[in-house]
Amino acid sequence: MAPLRSAVSNGVAVLTIVNPPVNALGAAVRAAIAAGVAAAAADGAVKAIVLAAEGRVFVAGADISEFGKPPLPPALPEVVAAIENCPKPVVAAINGMALGGGLELALACHGRVVAPVARLGLPEIKLGLIPGAGGTQRLPRLIGAAPAFALMLSGDPIPAEKALAFGLADAVASGDLIAAASTAALRLAAAGTWSKTRDRAEKLTDEDRAAFEAAAAEALKKSARSPNVPALIDSVRACLSQPFDTALATERAHFAALVADPSSKALRHVFFAEREAARIPGIGKEVKARPIRKAAVIGAGTMGGGIAMCFAQAGIPVTLIEVKAEALGAGMARIRANYETSVKRGSLALAAMEARLSLITPAVGLDAAADADIVVEAAFEDMGVKADIFGALDRLTRPGTLLATNTSYLDVDAIAATTSRPQDVVGLHFFSPANVMRLLEVVRGGQTAPDVLVTAMEIGRKLGKLPVVVGVCYGFVGNRMLAKRTEAAERLLMAGALPHEVDAAVTDFGFRMGPFAMADLAGVDIGWRARKAAGAKAVKAPVADALAEQGRFGQKTGRGFYLYPEGARAGTRDPETEALIVSLSQAQGIARRSFTQEEIKARLFYPMVNEGAKILEEGVAARAGDIDIIWVNGYNWPAFTGGPMHWAEGVGLPKIVAALEALAAETGDDSLKPAPLLKRLAEGAGSFAAREAA
Repeated sequence: MAPLRSAVSNGVAVLTIVNPPVNALGAAVRAAIAAGVAAAAADGAVKAIVLAAEGRVFVAGADISEFGKPPLPPALPEVVAAIENCPKPVVAAINGMALGGGLELALACHGRVVAPVARLGLPEIKLGLIPGAGGTQRLPRLIGAAPAFALMLSGDPIPAEKALAFGLADAVASGDLIAAASTAALRLAAAGTWSKTRDRAEKLTDEDRAAFEAAAAEALKKSARSPNVPALIDSVRACLSQPFDTALATERAHFAALVADPSSKALRHVFFAEREAARIPGIGKEVKARPIRKAAVIGAGTMGGGIAMCFAQAGIPVTLIEVKAEALGAGMARIRANYETSVKRGSLALAAMEARLSLITPAVGLDAAADADIVVEAAFEDMGVKADIFGALDRLTRPGTLLATNTSYLDVDAIAATTSRPQDVVGLHFFSPANVMRLLEVVRGGQTAPDVLVTAMEIGRKLGKLPVVVGVCYGFVGNRMLAKRTEAAERLLMAGALPHEVDAAVTDFGFRMGPFAMADLAGVDIGWRARKAAGAKAVKAPVADALAEQGRFGQKTGRGFYLYPEGARAGTRDPETEALIVSLSQAQGIARRSFTQEEIKARLFYPMVNEGAKILEEGVAARAGDIDIIWVNGYNWPAFTGGPMHWAEGVGLPKIVAALEALAAETGDDSLKPAPLLKRLAEGAGSFAAREAA
């Protein structure tokens, strides 16, 4: 099939891109567009040109199959320049998504007519890049530097009406899009003049410049370690201070540098790993999801209330269930307070708040779950409690109802065994706060039916989450690896490090908080109680346990690993905590020593990588990329390193194996010995990525 179809009617050449499913800009498509524009320009019967696309997508961007390969001509900037410099007016007819290079094509056109369903955006920031075909130059000239920077910084597409309000679109055509675009193109031809986007400057005012600089300063504070954010800022700033061709060269230089930058490559790894996570090994497209029209959530605490908010935000009616009216009332009050905070911040309209609240029905007693299509249990993390709930749900709900548990650690198969339909049981491990955090571990039980798993993934996406399938084990993927970091952090304290030194190494690596500051924020007693309940499976945390036994619970008591005088949010060093740590080391006969930041990072993160290798070998995670996106999205692992498994390959698997062997010998802890998979990959100079590709 030819990648471009050309037809001339009434003086308009309609060039239609045909490269299903998303009209990606591969080399053949780029060449066809350039040739089509040149042919139309040379045709005496053609007065104007419309650039359109077949299907429901205009152009979704670059062809990802070309990533990492030598570039093939013509390059996209050449095609864009050919459109902009065409001697006849070119109007883009944008029928759906116009993303990345697709929007850059449209920006080079002399007009843009969009369908009501169109969405326009430059998502390169999510790939560790910036627009590289003039997007950082033409978009500011069209809509202003400040709004253009905001659009490129988020990477999120905007709808047709917002594009019209910005001036990114010239018209929204509710009827025949091609006819409307043809009319617009002929109007430009009849006028005999039209402006090139590169020549426009009316939106680049002093006020716009000031707004951009303020936004840029704020972005640098939040993303100083992401290489593409400063590159984006510098490119947009060039638009304000340099001639177009000079500024365009600035953009291209930054783009080329980012393509080769390790941090940028790590961000691309995360992006593609998120896409791959949607594919469930062993389940084909023929397996369809069950319909979900109504939900129920059991437990109106912080987690249950947040989950109910997720359903309401997705427009799915949800019944929030508690055993006591007092707890239910407190839960609904908490939900309303959360919404009211969003309204005060301006991120939620009052009418939207009331609409969401109307979708949440409070109820006392499990009978209220009888008509739900999915029930999510978010009760106390106790197997006896959960067994009682699932036994009751087995009797009360209709056949085919999805029964989901929000457990963070417990055995989903054991929970499923309390019902007569284990095939309908699945784990949905939300992360707190559930209405904010993007990650959702979807726990596939031993008997979970394929359509239940497909439904769980689909409902996760509808709730605005990033769902990742994991297997059954204590802590699944995220918390199982977190346990290894917690043990490693405590081992460092006992060996000679102090809390502020460990936390400094972790934040220097790119995390927003270190493990001990985080423990104080969450409450030292939370982990202490969980360890007591877990028994033999519990993480070894002698320092945290000793603090909790003294009532030093963290911020809420004013002291934990750190001191929080007069309700301070940031902790300061606590001499009593540090003395306690030293005394615990002495009691165990440990000779304390100092550690460099690099040693601390290695001792914290290498055991996590080792556990990740075990998780892969056991089949608890299907892909190393799944582990990476779980940690990036659920535990604040810095995305610019690509996640723990991707980062490990950059460090070198042989180096990690040698360090683990030495650490195991030093501590006598056999769990630190390198996992068989990790050793095999290191010995064969292999990688996690190559293993998945094979």
